[in-house]
Amino acid sequence: MGRSLRDGTGTLSVQEGAAVPVEVAASYRARRRGLLGRDGVAGALLLTPANSVHTFGMRFPIDVAHLDRELRVLAVVTMRPGRLGALRLRARHVLEAEAGAMAGWGLRPGVRVTVTTDPAGGGQGGPGPSSVKAP
Repeated sequence: MGRSLRDGTGTLSVQEGAAVPVEVAASYRARRRGLLGRDGVAGALLLTPANSVHTFGMRFPIDVAHLDRELRVLAVVTMRPGRLGALRLRARHVLEAEAGAMAGWGLRPGVRVTVTTDPAGGGQGGPGPSSVKAP
């Protein structure tokens, strides 16, 4: 993917043009917490690196998209609370959102996404927004 991400916020852009607020969970602590204890999520949560998720202790169903190292969608599934997701060997990142949201964004296998991080929200740091794309 070129540059590594850090915990923070940003925008997820889908090929079809949808722009969605995204929270990046790149540290072990942030990935472990994920969406646990929340009643919902505004936009999406990107777990990186990750290739599987679970919904034990979650309060709501979620859409899960597995992304490869080029941020191309490998699979999209909806998971109810209390489930263990499949391990996707080619996945390097996992995107989570409230159930039904990803279909509305046009997220499906083969679609590529871009993550632009906010400098104030952590992300890449530096003087301006950072765009994270595949090499």
